[in-house]
Amino acid sequence: MASVRVCSIDELAVDQAARFVIDGIPIAVVKDSAGDIFAIGDTCTHGDISLAEGFVEDDTLECWAHGSKFSLRTGKPLTLPAYEPVPVFRVELVDGGVHIDPTVTLTV
Repeated sequence: MASVRVCSIDELAVDQAARFVIDGIPIAVVKDSAGDIFAIGDTCTHGDISLAEGFVEDDTLECWAHGSKFSLRTGKPLTLPAYEPVPVFRVELVDGGVHIDPTVTLTV
């Protein structure tokens, strides 16, 4: 599958997550305070909770339900109770749009 445009860069609020579903795969997209854009799996590995409803702090996205923080760069959980990582997807910026290919995950 090719990259899919999910939104424009300007539609993303700084330090807030937005949820998109591409080909049945839920993805949380975050624009941090430096303007960098990240895309990680939207489902907390501790429970079936949308991470996009959580809190962005520095380079992490925290699950609102139980407090697990996931690295936006690696997908690895940095706090318990989660211990399994979420996938990280490559983000491409094309003509002011945010494009993601849900079939390509990054390994860090």
